[in-house]
Amino acid sequence: MRICRFTTGEEPSYGVLTGELDDYGQPAEDAAIVALAGDPLYVGIRLLEQQHKVEDVRLLAPVLPRSKVVGIGRNYAAHAAELGHDLPSEPLMFLKPNTSVVGPGDPIYYPTQTQDLHYEGELAVVIGRICRDVPPEQATDVIHGYTIANDVTARDLQKSDVQFTRAKGFDSFCPLGPWIETDLDPQAFLDGVSVQTHLNGDLVQDGNTRDMVFDIPTLVAHVSSVMTLLPGDVILTGTPEGVGPMQVDDEIEISIAGLGTLTNKVAQR
Repeated sequence: MRICRFTTGEEPSYGVLTGELDDYGQPAEDAAIVALAGDPLYVGIRLLEQQHKVEDVRLLAPVLPRSKVVGIGRNYAAHAAELGHDLPSEPLMFLKPNTSVVGPGDPIYYPTQTQDLHYEGELAVVIGRICRDVPPEQATDVIHGYTIANDVTARDLQKSDVQFTRAKGFDSFCPLGPWIETDLDPQAFLDGVSVQTHLNGDLVQDGNTRDMVFDIPTLVAHVSSVMTLLPGDVILTGTPEGVGPMQVDDEIEISIAGLGTLTNKVAQR
């Protein structure tokens, strides 16, 4: 089930995207959005009779994290190597504020404080219920679904500050979308799912989730051993190699097989 958040120009609503995706990860011509009676994280899946054509709505970030986005650094060996870093012995965590979240089509703002803004295409895990100390074998019990993320990073600030808060925490530094897929199992990502990023139409990242250093159940277990996770919290699972700079007016498309495509453009702040 693909759960989306959208607006027709009024208050944001939730819905279920019906139909198939085309070869570019976009809804097919017969796709429609069936409205839901509230946030499914809190009221469950309650379908309404109201339907919308996809072209008649604006898709928003499919989830607004109630408390936090947890990033995982260096979770692909080739990415760690391209930045000259060793692999961590356990998941390397950092936090992005929920105010960094924007949706598909929203601008990524280029702050004046940086001269080296990078894209990082990633698979994102959305938590479905309050949880703490989750064993890896029970990770699926607390996962609501999966979406696509761009872990936007001011690389020069990351290097100068040492810790990641400023480099990854600006407003608009966490595009999410275009929807949440609830019917996938972590085993699918262990078997291998393509993660690709295009910059102005050129392929710049071409990774696969089977190359993760730590798999999704391990990440959920590790993060929840440190902090309580709340419904709507997001875990970013790391980026493949090929990260690089973005400039104002650049367009970034991140595609994950089975999940769709997240597209954003860079704008001057």
